[in-house]
Amino acid sequence: MADTARATGRDIRCTPLSAETYAAEQRAYGVPEERVRLTTGRDAGVRSGALSSLTGDVEKVLGPPRDFTDYARTAAAQGARTV
Repeated sequence: MADTARATGRDIRCTPLSAETYAAEQRAYGVPEERVRLTTGRDAGVRSGALSSLTGDVEKVLGPPRDFTDYARTAAAQGARTV
């Protein structure tokens, strides 16, 4: 978040939420229950580390990784996330 905030000159923060709070907020915005289960299930997999294995597949398709700070600066300069 800090890299994106610096690159855009905006105050951007991340507030950690429990799975229950995240699901409740989605429901409050009218997100369908199927979607709530999908996103909270995915989030649980990320939090548990179950999705932490790496393969070379993305690099094969997109090329070598680049530094996120450089990416954020370039994207901000090109007008990304101007909302």
